[in-house]
Amino acid sequence: MPNSMPDITKPALGINPLVEQARAALGRRNLIFIGLMGAGKSVIGRMVAQQLSLPFIDTDVEIERVSRMTISELFASYGEPEFRALETRVIERLLKGGPRVISTGGGAFINERTRGVIKRGGVSVWLRADLDILWERVNKRDHRPLLKTENPKQTLENLMNQRYPIYSESDLTVESRDVRKEIVANEVLAAVASLGEGR
Repeated sequence: MPNSMPDITKPALGINPLVEQARAALGRRNLIFIGLMGAGKSVIGRMVAQQLSLPFIDTDVEIERVSRMTISELFASYGEPEFRALETRVIERLLKGGPRVISTGGGAFINERTRGVIKRGGVSVWLRADLDILWERVNKRDHRPLLKTENPKQTLENLMNQRYPIYSESDLTVESRDVRKEIVANEVLAAVASLGEGR
């Protein structure tokens, strides 16, 4: 009778060994995406969450849910300082319920208190993108309150200059560029997996 036992030395089809390494390196910690609008935090975050079998939450969506207002309405009604205070509270609550993958708004990590919450609450990944890539992605939409200016591309560049030095304090950095989203998601998994090396 022929031996029908599976060959356990070969990985099962469809299993990405990078996922297992990333999952082990992350442990019970949250994975938090930071970066400017248009960097792909929600799209890439959702893909990575699916790979890691973790829940995904976009903080902007959660803020709109709990406040019953859009981000634009919150900015218009209460101003940026009040919005940032609400954002901090929401992120703090979400991080306590982990592990999960969380996508944050572009200004979250810039706020000192929120930055501290994120640093204590898990592993942060900065999706870094060049100006032309960001502009190509955001100029088709008109719901970004910070870009409602006479020269939105210049505003975006100003935000990059202000925020990139602070984003660089993140635990990991992955380039968001004009390639298939799966490639960037895999690079995030590889970056997370690298945290487990040398343990």
